[in-house]
Amino acid sequence: MKPYFQNMAVMGAPLGDKEIEASEENLRRIGEEQERVQEALNERMNKGLPSEKLHKRGEKTALERIEHLVDPGTFLPLNSLYDPEFNQEGTTGLITGIGQISGRYASIIASDNRVLAGAWIPGQREHVFRAQDIAEQLNIPLVWVLNCSGVKLTEQEKVYAGRRSGGRTFFRHAELAEKGIPVIVGMYGTNPAGGGYHAISPAVIFAHERSNMAVGGGGIVSGMSPKGHFDAEGAEALIEATRQFKQVPPGGVRIHHDRTGFMRQVFDTEEGVLDAMRSFMAGLPLYDPGTFRVADPADPLYPSGDLNRIVPFNQKRVYKIEQVMSRLFDGSEHLEYRPDYAPEVYCGLARVDGFPVGVIANRQGFLGADYPKYAKGAYTGIGGKLYREGLIKMNELVMYCGRDRLPVIWFQDTTGIDVGDIAEEAELLGLGQSLIYSIEASHVPMMTVVLRKGTAAAHYIMGGPQATRNNAFTLGVPTTEIYVMHGETAAAAAFARRLVKEKDAGKPLEPVIDKMNDLARQYYEQSRPIYCAKAGFVDEVTPLPGLRDYFVAFTRSCYQNPRSLCPHHQMLLPRSIVG
Repeated sequence: MKPYFQNMAVMGAPLGDKEIEASEENLRRIGEEQERVQEALNERMNKGLPSEKLHKRGEKTALERIEHLVDPGTFLPLNSLYDPEFNQEGTTGLITGIGQISGRYASIIASDNRVLAGAWIPGQREHVFRAQDIAEQLNIPLVWVLNCSGVKLTEQEKVYAGRRSGGRTFFRHAELAEKGIPVIVGMYGTNPAGGGYHAISPAVIFAHERSNMAVGGGGIVSGMSPKGHFDAEGAEALIEATRQFKQVPPGGVRIHHDRTGFMRQVFDTEEGVLDAMRSFMAGLPLYDPGTFRVADPADPLYPSGDLNRIVPFNQKRVYKIEQVMSRLFDGSEHLEYRPDYAPEVYCGLARVDGFPVGVIANRQGFLGADYPKYAKGAYTGIGGKLYREGLIKMNELVMYCGRDRLPVIWFQDTTGIDVGDIAEEAELLGLGQSLIYSIEASHVPMMTVVLRKGTAAAHYIMGGPQATRNNAFTLGVPTTEIYVMHGETAAAAAFARRLVKEKDAGKPLEPVIDKMNDLARQYYEQSRPIYCAKAGFVDEVTPLPGLRDYFVAFTRSCYQNPRSLCPHHQMLLPRSIVG
């Protein structure tokens, strides 16, 4: 396949002096937004006990444990700001991401032992699910650095029960193991109750000598009050029982290493646990990269810093998606699929670190007076919106990628799908659902970048995590906005009839106008990158120049130990492009 992958067309161009000068304001605004994101990240990472207090106890922080565990410089955080319940702690109590351990990528979860000693708090279960999903979709190990003190008892109803409760995380561990995906735990701390099942449900357990895992913790010094309530007499009895309670927390090394043998190995240092995990990872499956590379790795021709000038902060300005991709893919090269069809979307092939990937992206700008064809001149199409041809073309590329076993990277900057009776007759509703089916039937890993707008159902069907299990993770950037529709559109839709009613009644319009502006402002504030990250609309907000780092980690993970493969010489997509 050398003629296809090693002789690809070059896309993009260097920025000229006038473009650089004209983009100074854009550079400033993106920089300001990135500063706000960084401030939010700094605030999150400073939650809980000071590191010095943990160090005095002989403990490393979760981040320090991760840094020792992973190969230097390879950890990429995910869901750093995730806090869907907007907890008073300002976190879900976890640190997660993807990184290399002994040359092999893994999805990593670490209990944040600075926050309530790593306790389960609201939102944590969904945070765990996301890390488990990454391991499943990329077919890479799931690695826990566990230090869980149990459940925040004052909010147990948000953690314990329900179909998607904390208990589902243990089922997911069993599911991963059944699929041949190793789940490895390095255990610190007490880990009672749910923490005990986090410890035991993985396949391999490495433990610190002071760690424990048990169905219940030593803190449960008495059952329910015999009276069915508490009073002064009962409180005195509880005080006395607590003072006399000298038992070592249950489920320690003496039990689970010496007797049950559940703990594979036990170490007297924190580093020993982490080194054992590194050694274990070194023995796991790993294809040589040359098996799947179609060319030598190559940097893009143009600097990634240009992205802060190319991607407009102003959502109404247009740009060329090729200029973006040429700063992210190997050699700034690509093969475009059906370039003369469906101008609103880019579909094609590119390389990341020498590996082939499918690429789908929205285009911006005017699409021509006779497009979409089914409108027959009733209106003209604009970039960012999806029409019949675009939905068909995306379906086709996804099907080819599924057949050729190629992972897919999506770039979203969409205002939605064409609407109205003309669009309905053109089958856009059915074609959108067809794309969801094609994605699900492809069984190839995908990742999504919401480059600017992620709007309405188009956000779902263009590789969004809501509409497919194949989405490993979704990235936001400083220019990201996610909403069902633009705030101004939502305000008009919500209050248009009210305006008519007030006008006909001769009443002043200002109160309604104020409500419209309030709604538009609410939409804006709840669509910005930091909110999107906290609510879980995206898995991480990264600087635009940092996107390629995630692309490389995603792609290497996809080709680390794939469940199935298509020999290069049997691929159809490059042949269908070249003809």
